[in-house]
Amino acid sequence: MQTALLAAALLLSPPAAPLAAPPPAADLVLSGGRIVTLDPARPAAEALAVAGGRALATGSAAEIAPRIGPATRVVDLAGRLAIPGFVDSHAHLHGLGRAHLQLALASAQSWEEIVARVAEAAAATPEGEWILGRGWHQEKWSAPPSPAVEGFPVHAALSRASPKHPVLLVHASGHAGFANALALARAGIDAATPDPPGGEILRDAAGNPTGLLRESAEELVQRAIAADRAKRGPAAVEAEELRVFELAQAELLAHGITTFHDAGASFATVDRLRRYADEGRLKVRLWVMLDEPNERLAAEAGKYRLVGYGGGRLTVRAIKRWLDGALGSRGAWLLAPYSDLPTSTGLVTYPLADLAETARIAAAHGLQLCVHAIGDRANREALDLYEATFAAHPERRDWRWRIEHAQHLDPADIPRFAQLGVIAAMQGIHATSDAPFVVPRLGAARTKAGAYAWRALLDSGAIIANGTDAPVEPVDPLASFRASVTRRTADGSVFLPEQRMTRLEALRSYTWAGAYAGFEEEEKGSLAPGRLADIAVLSRDILAVPEEEIRTAEVDLTIVGGEVVYERRHRAGTPRTGATEARSARSE
Repeated sequence: MQTALLAAALLLSPPAAPLAAPPPAADLVLSGGRIVTLDPARPAAEALAVAGGRALATGSAAEIAPRIGPATRVVDLAGRLAIPGFVDSHAHLHGLGRAHLQLALASAQSWEEIVARVAEAAAATPEGEWILGRGWHQEKWSAPPSPAVEGFPVHAALSRASPKHPVLLVHASGHAGFANALALARAGIDAATPDPPGGEILRDAAGNPTGLLRESAEELVQRAIAADRAKRGPAAVEAEELRVFELAQAELLAHGITTFHDAGASFATVDRLRRYADEGRLKVRLWVMLDEPNERLAAEAGKYRLVGYGGGRLTVRAIKRWLDGALGSRGAWLLAPYSDLPTSTGLVTYPLADLAETARIAAAHGLQLCVHAIGDRANREALDLYEATFAAHPERRDWRWRIEHAQHLDPADIPRFAQLGVIAAMQGIHATSDAPFVVPRLGAARTKAGAYAWRALLDSGAIIANGTDAPVEPVDPLASFRASVTRRTADGSVFLPEQRMTRLEALRSYTWAGAYAGFEEEEKGSLAPGRLADIAVLSRDILAVPEEEIRTAEVDLTIVGGEVVYERRHRAGTPRTGATEARSARSE
């Protein structure tokens, strides 16, 4: 009887629930540290699982442990900080790579030192070949040059040191160059040469070129360089271009940069980058601004618009224009004259009528417009044009057009960024690097009212996307992060401390805001589940260490799409210095 009752009970009882399936195994797990996700649903975690190139889950080590399978790569963070990969929202890929092949002049302490470096290079270079350099800044020398015009040297000493080599030395800002006599001759520049539109050939009292070429005047020499380079043949040119790209990409990955906004590329460059993507050479993600004449853009821009090409490695969806120059070379376009050069308000480097046509082309092709504007007059003109363009298309929303640099603003224009939805693509490192000459150029009152006004922009509701402007500054997000939160200059002083960002704001400006500035915030900029697994692992917690220790942080790992593409190697008994002790995980 009991047996019969038991059998009946078993027949009537519901079937046992099946065992829960184990969660899908991860390709990569980071655990044992602090993971700042910038995901509002879970801002911080101890572990992160990655699968299929995307964040799978975040949580405690115990929560993520079941996702570790036989083929999972596990990275022990050992207390380190993992963050979304850095998005450098404004820099120059080609210039960054080519800087490795030129004289590096940022460390020069005087004009005499630069002349000596050129003489040394001339002794080791075949006659007639170009000697190129970049990075000098007259305001950062230990003493002013003599003789000088407007604080810049004259070419006599340089020409004596390199009589058989044409020389062009680009200013740190990239908005001026200095040429010796042979380079001036190759470019056809003499006392009778008129200033080109948007540029200036600086002259001495007798009307002779000093060697300093502002803005578009430098292009006269650059054309001569390009003509000589083209004589080597297509194969040699392509080999050099690949070398330049590889040097730039390696430096980006060594600094935790997973997305790079390239501020100005030709159609030919985009063709080359598309080929690199097809060949699997793109490890970093590139977001590119086109730099072509309006006529070519009107005909070809639609063909070159790309979003997520090559597995999300290449996006081309913006146009770049330069409206003025730089403050250091007195090329920034100001509403009132320079305090240290009352005869000048700077340079307009692109006609406003042509810029309006660029805006029309951008609107027609669904491209963002990114205008370089440093001076307060240039920023106002750009904002006025944007406002008029947006008003002409009331059916459209969320343009996300950008002003690149936005360094010096009239206070009346600060709220307009948020009101118009314009992105301020600024570079934290510029404030501390430029600080020594800002007050001399603008005066104390104008500086305080609107120079490098990050706090004022953020408080007004604007979005700031951070970057380095490399090779103008080193392509080092940690240095720019530090400048953004400390505003501390090389001499230890603090430049306009009331404009500092908080550490979390600075991190967002270098991750989520950069993604937002490219319409990519649903794909990157945070480590929420489903986002791309683009990650930087830092040796120190830059959100928590004492301020003076931020500078000791280094990038230990760079991960793009779940793949470790850079890992810093520390040799026993030597200091950990970063890129010089690095290896690519792919090269193992």
